[in-house]
Amino acid sequence: MGHCDWALTNDTMRAYHDNEWGVPVHDDRQMFEHLTLECLQCGLSWGLMMKKREIFRKCFDNFEYDKIAAYGEEDVQRILNTPGMLRSERKVRAVIHNAQCYQIVRAEFGSFCAYLWGYTGGKTVLYDGHAESKIPVSNGLSDEISRDLKKRGFKFVGAVTIYSHLQACGIINDHASDCPCYVRINDANPTVNLKPDREVGQT
Repeated sequence: MGHCDWALTNDTMRAYHDNEWGVPVHDDRQMFEHLTLECLQCGLSWGLMMKKREIFRKCFDNFEYDKIAAYGEEDVQRILNTPGMLRSERKVRAVIHNAQCYQIVRAEFGSFCAYLWGYTGGKTVLYDGHAESKIPVSNGLSDEISRDLKKRGFKFVGAVTIYSHLQACGIINDHASDCPCYVRINDANPTVNLKPDREVGQT
């Protein structure tokens, strides 16, 4: 299965790969969940994020951004004291802050999805070479979006984190060409083929 072999780690990772990763997201709650998981993952493994996902959902009201944006100090302490939760106050506060920034973007563009998909004209990007394992850790698109999100006040949104987010939410399809998900996603959604875009590193 080419570079999608990471999905074989365990049943949780397989289910995530088969049913979520790379599937285009057009729902703002789901988009915020994906973005938040990527932000929380900074410096940690994705396997840990999957293991703790239900804890995150409990702590952050199932990623309902309007509720999270209204959190106060009691909520910060409640989250940090939740068994199994990451003990990073900086990240917890960043999630709350990002939810507030998220509201502002939604007010400007109608939805966060409209803002993010606007970068690709609503199409999933297929970069030349990616389906054959030439996957970068960041590129020109993720750098551009990262810079804009930082200007809008978002935290933990570096170019590498945003590239991972674009993969997860289906704006970039980085499944292997021999992975069934690659064809299924392309057949069900509008796509655009592009040449590599200022790519950095490879996974």
